Amino acid sequence: MVSSKVNATRKRANVIVMHDNAQLIFIDTPGLHDSKRVLNQFMMEEALKAIGDCDLILFLSPVTDSTKYYKEFLKLNKKNTPHILLLTKIDCVSNKKVLEKIDEFSKFDKNFLTLIPVSTKKAHQNYLLDTLIKYIPHNPYFYDPEIITTENIKDIYKELIRESIFENISKEIPYFSDVVIEKVQSLLEIEKIYAQIIVEKKSQKGVIIGKDGQTLKRVGKSARFLIEKFANKKVFLKLFVVVKPNWSKDKKILSKLGYSI
Repeated sequence: MVSSKVNATRKRANVIVMHDNAQLIFIDTPGLHDSKRVLNQFMMEEALKAIGDCDLILFLSPVTDSTKYYKEFLKLNKKNTPHILLLTKIDCVSNKKVLEKIDEFSKFDKNFLTLIPVSTKKAHQNYLLDTLIKYIPHNPYFYDPEIITTENIKDIYKELIRESIFENISKEIPYFSDVVIEKVQSLLEIEKIYAQIIVEKKSQKGVIIGKDGQTLKRVGKSARFLIEKFANKKVFLKLFVVVKPNWSKDKKILSKLGYSI
């Protein structure tokens, strides 16, 4: 999923990219942050496990962020895994601000392999991939070149519905919601998906449903568009909203949702 809101990613996800006959396996992780919530502790563990297991780390630092987050990352990178610093969202500020931030990071240049300013709105992807290939070890392919991810199809649908919730519902409610895919029927011309949106309070359920069900319809329409783009066929999506009090603090419920603590 992709969201403008922070800490939207909850689990590690593998994305497989082929570039100039090289296969790169990206592990997208939750962000590094402190929280006493059980769910957030799981998210932190997911990020730390990835840091310990990978060959190379890409540390994303928005150009508007303080360097204090990078300092915290250096403390958490206990194995001193090699890393590249990506200065992101450079299209949001002036060139002067970008240069000032690069200068600010220069005092850490002994820690990272290289610093690359990037923007998703500009054609930096090929340069980034070319750079990564220089630093990662050479091995036989781990996966068939046709595979783009190792994720289960239900997990992908779940994340796309979560993306729609994050983008269509304001304030804190998306952070207290999750999605369970109950059933998927894959037919030749249509994908039928039945899913639950889980929240912690009745008031949150009311907000997600909205007046006359309009908010839930908007979430469903947006999610259906995302899933159709991925599945490349028509999608029937049925969403239900269910209240599970304090689910994000209950280890048993979290385990059933795939967040094993």
